[in-house]
Amino acid sequence: MINISDSARDRLLQLLKTDNSDGEFVRVGVESGGCSGLSYKLGFDNEKKNDDELVENNGISLLVNKKSFLYLVGTTLEFSDGLNGKGFVFNNPNANRTCGCGESFSL
Repeated sequence: MINISDSARDRLLQLLKTDNSDGEFVRVGVESGGCSGLSYKLGFDNEKKNDDELVENNGISLLVNKKSFLYLVGTTLEFSDGLNGKGFVFNNPNANRTCGCGESFSL
């Protein structure tokens, strides 16, 4: 299961309602790269693919491909807009090490 905090839900709903949004689903994933080896992806999509898991949480429909889903089980997606930074944060209990910016991790 992937959880979405209230702050992330509010920001995602706001982004989905804008004209710039290109989708009805939020797509999250993991790809090779970043200073720790794996990095998070976050975007919008209109289409569910055959290898996608559909996760409904806190009023948001998330699409996650099956490979990424294994890395993200138990993760909470949060949004921070404080003085120390603004953006989405993945709190992933599966990550053994994360980089300083929090955008990449390793297992």
